[in-house]
Amino acid sequence: MPIITFIEFNGALRSIDVQAGISLMEAAKSNNIPGIEAECGGACACGTCHVYVELDWLAVTGSPKAIELGLLECTENRGAGSRLSCQIDITNEMDGLVVRLPEVQG
Repeated sequence: MPIITFIEFNGALRSIDVQAGISLMEAAKSNNIPGIEAECGGACACGTCHVYVELDWLAVTGSPKAIELGLLECTENRGAGSRLSCQIDITNEMDGLVVRLPEVQG
């Protein structure tokens, strides 16, 4: 099982074991990671599951599709590595993945 580390905006680290095949957003929600609102439930319709993927992991998490890019353009605090966690499906190759959470979602 891959271990994913979430870094909250305040610097707190939370590492969780994640089953491959679910989205990063689902993993965060089922493990009560604060800062992931996911108002649309993972339908890629709201942008409230925004995370920053550490740059050295971008090749592993894949590139965002057009719909995700459109939502990210409207996301507050968009930056390098910005992704919607509902659009990242966990694979075994993501063991050790580190993502940072923004100060606010939306």
